[in-house]
This record gives sequence, structure tokens and C-alpha cells, in this order.
Amino acid sequence: MAELASLNVRTIQRIENGGQASLDTLGAIAAAFGVNVAELTQEATPPGQDDALDKRVKAARARLARESAFWRQLITWFVVCSGLTLINLFTSPGHYWFMWPTLIWGALIAVRGIKLFVLGDWLARRQQQRLQQLLRK
Repeated sequence: MAELASLNVRTIQRIENGGQASLDTLGAIAAAFGVNVAELTQEATPPGQDDALDKRVKAARARLARESAFWRQLITWFVVCSGLTLINLFTSPGHYWFMWPTLIWGALIAVRGIKLFVLGDWLARRQQQRLQQLLRK
């Protein structure tokens, strides 16, 4: 089983002896058996904890979807702006109009990337802290 799940034999032994498994480990075991993580943990977890696990999985999938959309948008920007550059250089080489859409669109993508990769976790933590402050009052 350790080989199928790409895990250490000691990890499998620890889980078999009643030890706790991380979400990554449970994901690897679930993938090896072809089931959901929730199905593995139904009997072992108290009610309501599956909901937390489902929320984490949904949040991870949403984050992955946002990252994929960002990379698609960046590739689209590169291809379109490269085409605009070629059109500009061949049709009116003395006037560089292609810079305006390239810079404006590029700045918008850069802001989105900063928000997604740099500020995303910070903003979420800040919102959580602020929510807790408001609930304490």
C-alpha cells in the first residue's frame, strides 16, 4: 500500500496503529484506493469535521482555478501583444502605438498577480483578524 500511495512504509504503519494522518497523506491514500478523502475519514472523524475538510478542499480548488485563470490571461496577453507589436512595426514603424495596450493590459495583469500570489494570504488573514475583533466587541 505504501508503494501505491507513494508514502513511506513507516507512515502507513503509524496510521494502522491509530496515529493521525495529515491531509496530504489522506489524499495520497484516497487516490490509491480511488475514493474521496471524506470516505476514508467518515468513521474516524467526529461529525462536522468532514465539513471542514470539504471546505479546505473547495478552497484549494478555487485557489487553483484562480491561478490557472491568471496564467491563461498572462499567456493571452503575451500572444496578443506580440501580434500587436508585429502589426505596428510592419504597418507604421515610426509610431509605436502598441506600447499603450501592452502597458495598460500588462499593469492590470501585474496587479491581479500581486493580489493573487503576494497579498492573497495576507488579505485573508487580515480579514479573519478583523472579523474576530468585531465579534469580540
